[in-house]
Amino acid sequence: MPTYQFSIYILVFLVGLALVFDFMNGFHDAANAIATVVSTGVLKPHTAVAMAAMSNCVAIFVFDLHVAATVGKGTVDPAIIDHYVVFGALVGAIAWNVITWYYGIPSSSSHALIGGLVGAAIAKAGSGSLIASGLFKTIAFIVISPFLGFMLGSLMMLLVSWIFVNSQSGKVDKWFRRLQLVSASLYSLGHGGNDAQKTMGIIWMLLIAAGATGTEERLPLWVVISCYAAIGGGTLFGGWRIVKTMGQKITKLKPVGGFCAETGGAITLFVATALGIPVSTTHTITGAIVGVGSSRKMSAVRWGVAGNIVWAWILTIPASAFIAAVAWWVGTLIF
Repeated sequence: MPTYQFSIYILVFLVGLALVFDFMNGFHDAANAIATVVSTGVLKPHTAVAMAAMSNCVAIFVFDLHVAATVGKGTVDPAIIDHYVVFGALVGAIAWNVITWYYGIPSSSSHALIGGLVGAAIAKAGSGSLIASGLFKTIAFIVISPFLGFMLGSLMMLLVSWIFVNSQSGKVDKWFRRLQLVSASLYSLGHGGNDAQKTMGIIWMLLIAAGATGTEERLPLWVVISCYAAIGGGTLFGGWRIVKTMGQKITKLKPVGGFCAETGGAITLFVATALGIPVSTTHTITGAIVGVGSSRKMSAVRWGVAGNIVWAWILTIPASAFIAAVAWWVGTLIF
């Protein structure tokens, strides 16, 4: 039997809180996976979220746990992790997700979680507790993932336009209405594979701190299954406030544009997950949608809306870090 470093009841509570965040992640980020397929009229909203939720869960059979290892062991020094740090990180991330969901802002759940970890860790042990290499990869991809999404989305749109230049628009629309089912499923698969693993990393970190598992042991299977189930359940309920922003306000999409945006975004997520880099699905799909719109003409993109989204991206890590630092302090008083 393992010797726990803190109460088993606190451990169970924090694992439950982590799964609440995972559910909120799916709920908040459902728009990333379904906004394009809903706004183009290819699927009804409830059908779209059911498909996305199923694809989230199927990711368990596709991806290794590289992202979970980065979050669990490569972001903050494991030696300073305790239940107070994990509590602060989760409260910071959940609070920022609720705030941005309420106002319909497509911010990053991933970076809210990283910001929460950073804020709680600094509150406890100062900036020396951070692992620069792991944080650098995450922060760098704040810029790289939307840029990759933009480039791949615009290139896909230009390539498809060139291939079907002499085709009848009705036939093209019919084909891409079908193909968009594939691209939306692939994007949801990438969403589940990258985002669910971030919560796995937090629980892994918590179990190591509690003494329930060793640093060299594999992540328990029950953690993997419960995290994929939680994010799938959250996606099933869908964050409808954000769907409208993602699918309609940035640029007007047709099925061919939706296919190109989702495919470009899916490629970005698959590559990042294989490399163990926790990226933002929000940043990725937003970049891809902007890329598709700008490939037609620059004025097709509502740059004011896109600019507001970028401001939310910039604020996410410091805002969630601040909330997490306060939550860490409160946690030291109540636990």
